Amino acid sequence: MKNLSVAASVTLLALALAACGSSDPAPTTAGDGASAPAAAAGGKVGVDFPRADSDFWNSYNKYVPEMATEASLELMPPTNSQNDIAKLVANTQALVSQGAKAMIMAPQDTGAIAATLDQLAEKKIPVVTVDTRPDKGNVYMVVRADNKAYGTKACEFLGEQLGGKGKVVQLMGALSSINGRDRAEAFRDCMKTKFPGITVFEEPTEWEGTKAASMLQTRLEQHPDIKGIYMHAGGVHLAPTLQVLKAKNLLVPPTDPKHVFVVSNDGIPQEFAAIRAGEIDATVSQPADLYAKYAVFYAKAAVEGKTFQPGPTDHDSTIIQLPNGLEDQLPAPLVTKDNVDDPNLWGNQVK
Repeated sequence: MKNLSVAASVTLLALALAACGSSDPAPTTAGDGASAPAAAAGGKVGVDFPRADSDFWNSYNKYVPEMATEASLELMPPTNSQNDIAKLVANTQALVSQGAKAMIMAPQDTGAIAATLDQLAEKKIPVVTVDTRPDKGNVYMVVRADNKAYGTKACEFLGEQLGGKGKVVQLMGALSSINGRDRAEAFRDCMKTKFPGITVFEEPTEWEGTKAASMLQTRLEQHPDIKGIYMHAGGVHLAPTLQVLKAKNLLVPPTDPKHVFVVSNDGIPQEFAAIRAGEIDATVSQPADLYAKYAVFYAKAAVEGKTFQPGPTDHDSTIIQLPNGLEDQLPAPLVTKDNVDDPNLWGNQVK
């Protein structure tokens, strides 16, 4: 039934887009030959939030309207697709029918969004995607960090803490998402190459905390000597992971021989507090504030008809060429007890 709903929503979106006027300017060139549609100068921007059940995404959702106000961008009232591709398609349809000249979205299923992106490209409505890189479909800009680097940083940290030996659990996100795949593959490849003495158990959680808790508990029952955990998303994995470790009497300081080393992704305040308390050991700070800032920046540039080229930027990132557009890869540092109090980290700026 879900596939039928998605197909119906895509069809409705195509009809809605076909009913719009066709006076938009022709696509402009972005990057080395990549084509990105440019909207007429000025206009409203639609935004869809991907979910509201994660501390990370709740922070991003709060930042976007603030950044839009600072940038004097006319942002339409946001929608929330609640991690449902059919809702994202329907929300996009509604925003387009209400006059959106560009779209900001964060599709969690990076394969199923392709048809919607193609329809938007036909009407020259540029799309900025945040955090996730669509597998196919034209995008004006992807605002994202290097997710393969996330997996590699987590692997190197755990490998060093465990001295290259032992067992670890990788609590993966959804493998239908490029982020889940990138983090999982990079972590796996790094372990095989640099730490072959470490056994990795992989658990696909679909970005769901309850699944993460159940899978971790089962693994710890089967292998009580597990000494490391890599969580793909602290926003949904942190609380259930800590609950399981506490129930197993494993939530102990790093100086205790029973300590299980934990590295996460997101950089939310709760992770920083857990690092300070010695409950987890590291996280990769995924910049929710910069995701919002540059999503707004590129959406505004898109409606103004501006284009960009691959290469270094003036905000410590690098734009890379994709087969279907461009991606601005923002910095995402590893945070440990040594730098957890850095005031420049967005997780230390949340009030």
